[in-house]
Amino acid sequence: MDWRERVVTDPDILLGKPTVKGTRLSVELILGWLGQGWTVDMLLENYPTLSRDDVLAALAFAADMLRDERYIAVHQAS
Repeated sequence: MDWRERVVTDPDILLGKPTVKGTRLSVELILGWLGQGWTVDMLLENYPTLSRDDVLAALAFAADMLRDERYIAVHQAS
């Protein structure tokens, strides 16, 4: 799946945050709910304009954004 067909940015919607095309639902919101333990079915039930492919596109978008990030390991003192 190409997330670019479903995830868009528009400076007039949520200050340009990535959102599901045709909605005001941000990728951040979707990932946040999934991170809180919501299932895809819970998302679909609570956000009827959302589709399973929209959720998968949000995940694919996040994976692509992280893929090219560079990280520096920092050891924290105990």
